[in-house]
Amino acid sequence: MKLNMTSRRRAVVALAAAAMVTIGVQAAPAQAAPAAPTPLSAVAAAELAADLGSAGSYLDSGRMVVTVTSAAAAQRVRDVGGVARMVRYNAADLRAGTDLLNRDALIAGTAWSVDPTTNQIVVSADETVTGDKLARLTAVTDRLGDKVRIESTPGVLSEFINGGKAIYGGQYRCSLGFNVRNGNTYSFLTAGHCTNLATTWYSNSAKTKTLGTRTGTSFPTNDYGIVRYNSGVSHAGNVHLYGAGSQDITTAGNAFVNEQVRRSGSTTGVRSGQVTGLNATVNYAEGTVFGMIKTNVCAEGGDSGGPLFDNTIALGLTSGGSGNCSSGGTTYFQPVTEALNVYNVSVY
Repeated sequence: MKLNMTSRRRAVVALAAAAMVTIGVQAAPAQAAPAAPTPLSAVAAAELAADLGSAGSYLDSGRMVVTVTSAAAAQRVRDVGGVARMVRYNAADLRAGTDLLNRDALIAGTAWSVDPTTNQIVVSADETVTGDKLARLTAVTDRLGDKVRIESTPGVLSEFINGGKAIYGGQYRCSLGFNVRNGNTYSFLTAGHCTNLATTWYSNSAKTKTLGTRTGTSFPTNDYGIVRYNSGVSHAGNVHLYGAGSQDITTAGNAFVNEQVRRSGSTTGVRSGQVTGLNATVNYAEGTVFGMIKTNVCAEGGDSGGPLFDNTIALGLTSGGSGNCSSGGTTYFQPVTEALNVYNVSVY
C-alpha cells in the first residue's frame, strides 16, 4: 500500500519520536535498597548496652542481643545491626539489687551475677547454705522480688587450688594462666589465692626447677597474681592443651554471655562450655571476690589459675566454683583484662 504525503510525514514524526525515546532518553535505574547494617559485634553490643543503661547483652543464635526498656532504645539497637529485646529492668535496677546483696548477704557458699537472658540476678547457694545462713540469704532476696532467682548448686563453693601446666609453690599445686610481658620482662599470671601462698614457684613437684618469683598478688576482692620468670626459663605465648597441641594467644578481651569458651588446667585438662553471667560476686570461706566471669565449665582442685580463652583471645583465670568434671559444675574466673591493666603487661 502506498502512503500519501500526509501519512509519510506522520510516519517520519513517529519514527523520530521513537528514536528520541530509545536513543536520547534512558530509563532511570532502579534505586538500590539500603545495605543491611553489619551485625553487631560483642564489643560494640557491650558498649551500646552501657550507653543505653541496659541490663546487658548476650549472644543468641549467632546474633548479639541487647536488652532495652524503651522503644527508642530498641530502634537504636536495630539501626546498628543488633537485636533488641524488651525487658522490665535496666542496669540501674539490677545494680541496686547486687549492691544490696553485696552489702547484706556476703555469706560463704553463695554467689550471684546478672543474667541478661532472663533479666534477673541469679543467686547460687551451695549445700552448706542451710539454717541460719539460708534465712539470712532469703531475708535479702525476698526484698528484691522477681529481680532475683535462687538456684542450688551441688557440692561446696571453693577455690580450685591444687589450670595450663602445673606450677608448685609451698605445699600447693596450681596452674599457670597466661604468659605476659612488659618490654623484655616476662612473667606469668595465675590466681591470687595461689600467689598468696608462696613467693617462689616451680615447674615440678620436687621443687628443683624454679620458674620465678612472685611480684604481685591480690586476693580476696580480686583473684590474680603475677610471677616474674627467671632468666633462661622458656615462656611461649600459648596455652597447653594436654595431648592436643597448644592454642596460640594473641590478644585479651572481655567475655560475653553465651560465649563458647575453653579452659585448661593441670588436674582436668581442657574443658569447654559457655559464659553464663558477668560481674559475679563469689563468697568463698576465705573471702569475697567481685567482678567475676560465671561459666558452666567444670573444674577441680589444682585447676586454679589456669587460663580461660576463646580461640586466640585470653579471657580469664580460673578462681573456683562448685561441682566437678564427673557430674558437672559451675566455675568462676577472674577477668584477665583487669590483671593486665594493674600489672601493665600484655599477652603475646
